[in-house]
Amino acid sequence: MNKLSMAWSAVAALPLILLAPARAAQPPQAGGNSAPWLKLYRANALSRKFPHGSAAERRARMHAVAYSRFYTKKFDLSGLPDYQPRFHPHGTISVCGNNYIGDSPLGSWWKKAFEKYQPGIKIVYHLQTAANAIPCLYENRGDIGIGHQALFYDDLSNLRLKGYLPTNISVVTGSYDVIGWQNSFAIIVNASNPLTGATMRQLDGMFGSQRAGGWVGTAWQPQFARGPQGNIRRWGQMGLKGTWANRPVDTYGFSLRYSTALEFSDDVLKSSDKWNGNLLAFGNYKRDGRTYLESDQIVDHVARDPGGIGYIRYHEDLPKTVKVLAIARTSAGPYVPLTLDTEQSRSYPLWGDQSFWVEAKPGRPLAPKLYEFIRFVLSRQGQELVERDGKYLPLTANAAARQLRRLDALQAGRPVEQTTR
Repeated sequence: MNKLSMAWSAVAALPLILLAPARAAQPPQAGGNSAPWLKLYRANALSRKFPHGSAAERRARMHAVAYSRFYTKKFDLSGLPDYQPRFHPHGTISVCGNNYIGDSPLGSWWKKAFEKYQPGIKIVYHLQTAANAIPCLYENRGDIGIGHQALFYDDLSNLRLKGYLPTNISVVTGSYDVIGWQNSFAIIVNASNPLTGATMRQLDGMFGSQRAGGWVGTAWQPQFARGPQGNIRRWGQMGLKGTWANRPVDTYGFSLRYSTALEFSDDVLKSSDKWNGNLLAFGNYKRDGRTYLESDQIVDHVARDPGGIGYIRYHEDLPKTVKVLAIARTSAGPYVPLTLDTEQSRSYPLWGDQSFWVEAKPGRPLAPKLYEFIRFVLSRQGQELVERDGKYLPLTANAAARQLRRLDALQAGRPVEQTTR
């Protein structure tokens, strides 16, 4: 095992937050914490030597997961371009951010393979936490930050200090069910609920509320406004009949301090902060010496509430008392079930990803060394290493082509929008 380096503590376990006092959370029940696979994530003798929540503690605790290959399926990567260098620059690329890239073999595999093509470039990793992926850029401590969607204050700080927003190139698709590796969003309802699917607009109606607008980066967009007529508060509004028609829609999700809640808002609520007032939101906490995951708390509550609906990070062994809905982008369909294949193909509307973030100053070409490394990661050779690692999912040819077009625009000094969808 590589020598562990200490880091400042990451976000500690957060307390349970109740956003609707009239519908209190029920006492904890036995849920997903009993699943055998969770043993891989528990504290061990080495991890207990470090401060809880620190990068070093997480690295030691997650080592068995990081070096496991969860997916052995061979995806069709034949349509991805082979990497052929266009430039042969010299220099060092400092990469910071997402610890899961460095904790697993993937980061070292990318480095070793790329440096064979480009011996004049040295990759140096500082992968402690995705929380500093953007800050390391605007503080001039890194060339590439690896992370998920930028938080509002990441964007605002970058804008204040650099005069423009950071730019992202999506380089891997999130995992299907591996905790920590951007596992999929899943929408769950009680197993007794007749509903089998929902549209993105309907999810907005159930989880969101009337609003004056929404955000794209740091720009307020009043065209995203909607009135209370868009709210869905009874299951009859979802087409259910009989005794279901007047049953309230009870919503469950993550504490709004988590980036997961912000990501869900970005994807579903037009980056609005206006949520359904009855949302019960949860955070990790210790129970019987073990972490009771937010997703498992949501699962346990929806399992006991016939009118419940929740968004979670999907993992295996969900109880039969809940079911996962298929999701459609529009009412025209199709309603896409969550599977390994639909997550990898990005046909499931709530797919996740990780991006390489760079400081691409408008009108100035992206540095050739960054252009070449990102091109390599987007190539067949780079994505084959993602597949070999077996946690994040490799890009499809279409997804890679779209990102390569964005990258070529940056290399030519043209601006691109800060989005992957």
